Amino acid sequence: QVSCIEVVEAYVERIKEVNPLINAVVKDRFEEALQEAQQVDKLLSEGPGDDYLEEKFPLLGVPITVKEAFSLHGMPNTSGLVNRRNVIATSDATVVSRLKQAGAIPLGVTNCSELCMWYESSNRVYGRTNNPYDLQRIVGGSSGGEGGVLAAACSVIGVGSDIGGSIRMPAFFNGVFGHKPTTGVVPNDGQFPNAHGVRTSFLCTGPMCRYAEDLEPVLRVMAGPGVSKLKLNEKVSLEKIKFHCMDHDGGSVFVSPVDKEILQAQKKVVEHIESDLGVRVQHVSIHKMKYSFQIWSAMMSSKDSDGQEADRFTDLLGDHGKPVWPLWELMKWLVGMSSHTFPAIALGLTENLMKLNDSGNAKLVSMGKSLQEEMEALLGQDGVLLYPSHPTIAPKHHSPICMPFNFAYTAIFNVLGLPVTQCPLGLGSEGLPLGIQLVAAAYNDHLTLAVARYLEKAFGGWVLPGKV
Repeated sequence: QVSCIEVVEAYVERIKEVNPLINAVVKDRFEEALQEAQQVDKLLSEGPGDDYLEEKFPLLGVPITVKEAFSLHGMPNTSGLVNRRNVIATSDATVVSRLKQAGAIPLGVTNCSELCMWYESSNRVYGRTNNPYDLQRIVGGSSGGEGGVLAAACSVIGVGSDIGGSIRMPAFFNGVFGHKPTTGVVPNDGQFPNAHGVRTSFLCTGPMCRYAEDLEPVLRVMAGPGVSKLKLNEKVSLEKIKFHCMDHDGGSVFVSPVDKEILQAQKKVVEHIESDLGVRVQHVSIHKMKYSFQIWSAMMSSKDSDGQEADRFTDLLGDHGKPVWPLWELMKWLVGMSSHTFPAIALGLTENLMKLNDSGNAKLVSMGKSLQEEMEALLGQDGVLLYPSHPTIAPKHHSPICMPFNFAYTAIFNVLGLPVTQCPLGLGSEGLPLGIQLVAAAYNDHLTLAVARYLEKAFGGWVLPGKV
């Protein structure tokens, strides 16, 4: 009905309109995108046939954005690190290449937290990204620019990555859909920092979208040949799913209590599923979830089966520059002289503390393995768990410093290797997005994606900011 050039121009204009407010797109490639759109229109006019095009280019002419931590040819690839500000990608990350080959048109790259290890997307290279629903609120991290750009209707598809909730937190705070696939299916190559050692089984690359139906076709393209491990061709009968629900983590001392509005939204989901599908949602209490933050931390810093240690965050901070001493950086930060953000410095300072308690860490790793077995047994091949995406709605800027461990609600599923879809549930009383995590056993991504599509119809999905 419309030409590709019209679609791309509309998105370019939208970015120009809202990006000065939200600062989500940190470098654009509008000229190249418009040229690529012209090529798409030329291909369509030559008419090789719709069926052929749909099979060969399933995302033909679809505008996308990419988290700046991923290589996108000709675009910066700093991950918010000042020392890397002159690094320009000379190739595409594997998932970016696959999306381009499927016909997608990248519009630019989006902001993230420094080295992708914090849940506010702010750094000393690009500054801070603001939430489209309230500019005084965070977009989350580390794929925060993607969350903001999608919520503001500046892109159709976002490329995100997630080692502690970096797809799902921004998707939640910005009222969009985000999917963390089963571990090891979508390649992580071509992002900085990439995971090494044991963390390779925790880091996941996945899609972020405004509409639930877009997650699956994008996931298919991202996974490439690996898609055969997922059961995306299996038809899902929602009435046969065994639904489980957990309202909170059991009351961890490190994490905020879950907001009443988030609990109410989850209760409405349970009531709707029970009345509409005629099934019973089983309320469960999994004791070990109370230790989510400690389990995630211990497993993140453990050695892999070959005895290889994960990269030290402090070493990553020194990329393309001199070694970084976190205490010295803190002194510099206090007088406004550091080129690093406070959360990055704080993580550098606490990193060494984690190594001091070897026996405690070993117990926590063992608890994590046992929790994984418990979850797999509970969910089986037909179960979906409903769980809060975060204990609070999008916090105000800087306030995550006061509640640094709240990401535990998403992080625990990275170390358990389970597929999770964050699903928006409309807006709360302050006009900020609500949402829920849908969790399944490994390789059962098709179940969470099907439930996300179902809940989108029931609760309305994404809401345009400023519409209320």
